[in-house]
Order: sequence, then structure tokens, then C-alpha cells
Amino acid sequence: MTNNFKIACLQTRPMPNFDSALQEMYDLAVSAVNNGAKLIALPEYCGGLVTQGSLLNPPSALEENHKVLTELKKFSSKFKVFILIGSIAISSSNGKIFNRSYIIDDRGKILSRYDKIHLFDVTLSENEKYRESSVVSGGNTISVCKTKLGILGQTVCYDLRFPSLYRELSQAGAQIIFVPAVFTKKTGEAHWHILNRARAIENGAYIVSPCAIGKVKGGGEGYGHSLIVNPWGEIISDGGNERGVSFADINLDEVEITRKKIPSLTHDKKFSFLLEKERKTA
Repeated sequence: MTNNFKIACLQTRPMPNFDSALQEMYDLAVSAVNNGAKLIALPEYCGGLVTQGSLLNPPSALEENHKVLTELKKFSSKFKVFILIGSIAISSSNGKIFNRSYIIDDRGKILSRYDKIHLFDVTLSENEKYRESSVVSGGNTISVCKTKLGILGQTVCYDLRFPSLYRELSQAGAQIIFVPAVFTKKTGEAHWHILNRARAIENGAYIVSPCAIGKVKGGGEGYGHSLIVNPWGEIISDGGNERGVSFADINLDEVEITRKKIPSLTHDKKFSFLLEKERKTA
């Protein structure tokens, strides 16, 4: 296993179809490889995203003939680089889609799949509403993947607000946890940096969070600020508010060092809960 390597987050703009999405990411991916990245991380819905009112409407296809997945597998094999496909829309038999994330190794092989568990059904304001569950079937299985670049855990966007998921991944051994996202500008400005740092601190893990930047066709706006946070909770890379590539050097020894200093992953306690009115009655 390689303990020291460079990760690149590609901060891409949401595109309306497969071809424009591939074009959007290609030059950034080549730049990342040329600058020494061993793993490239892409945002959520990097294969395309459109909204229609409160509904997400990303372009989708079956896994076996999904153009974005096929081309990124070819890219990883050609350039000998790992790729975190933040997510692409995969067609399902029930008429909905899966918001599915992939880890591809440096030979173009799929190592891991993860279907987003927590779906973004929120009302941010009268004019900004999202109902991901109307078009997406949620997953129910976590993913921890052992690779030569370490033990990798997968989550997607809204999952970031559910700490127990990160606890499960970390206690299963994850050293690097991905949070590809199209975090909205409104929630991003308020919570993005805080939540990413919290997940890193709570679990002594690297948090790698490539986030789309800019307007989504049909409405909404990605916040950007793709983050890489070290196990101590320090932001070591921030992609800012422009399209581009951001880098950070990963040292997996830092995970072990941090978890030894603060071994909270081994200190969980079971407890009972008693309502105050029951206490008074007892």
C-alpha cells in the first residue's frame, strides 16, 4: 500500500448532457495527471445535471452502456490513475435512477459502487426546492474499498449531514472518505466547511469533497470550494469559487497518528434514554 500520494479534486461546472460533461472534465483531468495526481476525484452528477422546478433531471443510462462511465474507465487505464466518479445517474427498472458513485482503479476496473443513501428533499426557500426522491431510488448499503492507495469510503453530498454513516465507515477501517457534491450555494456558505471539518475530526480520517461550481441548467447553483481536510480537521486544500483543479498530498500515517492520539472510534458507549417526565414519575 502507498502511504504518500497526491489527490486532485476537479471542480467542474454542471453540464446538461454526457458529451458536454466529458468535455468539461477532460482538460482538468489531464492537468491533474500531469501534476502528479494518483487519484482524481470528481463531483456529484459529474455525468450531467439538469433541474426542472423542484425535480432533478440528470441524463441517465444503464451501467453497461453509460458513456461517461465507459470513457472514464478508458481514461484511468490510459493514464494509470485512480478515479472517484462522484456520481452519475444510472437507469433502473422501476423508472427512477440511482445516484451512483464509483471508484475506478488505475487499470480501468470498477473497484466499488455506492448508491447515495440520503436523498436531498428540502425546501430552502419559496423559490428553491429540491425533491431528489421523486426521481432517485436511495441506496441502503455502505461501501468500504481496500486499495493500494488505502482504505476508501464513499458517501455523496447530503450524506454529509448524517454523522453515523461516517462513523460506520471509519470503524470499518476507512482512512479516506469521499463526499462528492453539488452542495447548493445557500447551504454551502452556511455549513459546507464546518460539516467537512467535523466529519474529519470525529473520525480521524481524510475527507475529500469535490464540489461542482456554478449554475445548473433549469435552476440551482453549485457552491464549489472543493475541500480536502486532514484527519486533524485542518483544511489542506480549497478549490475556491472557480472551475479548476485543487491538490493535496495525502499521508496515511497521519490517520494512524491521529486515531492513536484521540482513539474515540474505540470509545463508543451504549446508553439508554429516559424522558424527563418519566424520570419525575418514577
